[in-house]
Amino acid sequence: MGTPNSTLEDRLRTVEDTLAIYHLIASHPPAADTGTESYYRNAFASDGVIDLGTKTATGNDKIGAVVKTPEHQAAIAGGLCHFAGLPRVTLDGDTAVALSYLQVIAPNKEAKPVELSGHGLSSGYRIHRLGVNRWDLKRTDDGWKVTRRAYRMLDGTEEGPALLRGVIAN
Repeated sequence: MGTPNSTLEDRLRTVEDTLAIYHLIASHPPAADTGTESYYRNAFASDGVIDLGTKTATGNDKIGAVVKTPEHQAAIAGGLCHFAGLPRVTLDGDTAVALSYLQVIAPNKEAKPVELSGHGLSSGYRIHRLGVNRWDLKRTDDGWKVTRRAYRMLDGTEEGPALLRGVIAN
């Protein structure tokens, strides 16, 4: 969080920047699960990029439009849940890189319902996929903005671990 020669102001700015980035990234799952397009317009730079490996969108309006597509709305109606891990944030002045895990969870409608004491009956959930996000961010006059988000699945292919190594090596 700082070096031995960091001033109190420097350390406080590091804490505030880290918390602001945590908040920005932590807001992604509920925004995705509710189709809140305004989150993407506000969180991403106007020329921001989302790179999901198989598809890419550029510009915060186009990125926000993704959660309004019929496919995404159908996933929400089916019980879509994005579950994220706490990001690892590396600050470098007015830029930052964050690394976070993301699970996409859905109700397991084909499973036999099971009762859990005090929690009712449920057929449970299944992890649809698990992946890693790399968030590139920059400080602007309007706060921290995402300039690029790259997502890769952790499915035994090399793309996910390569994304992890690209951040951890720094």
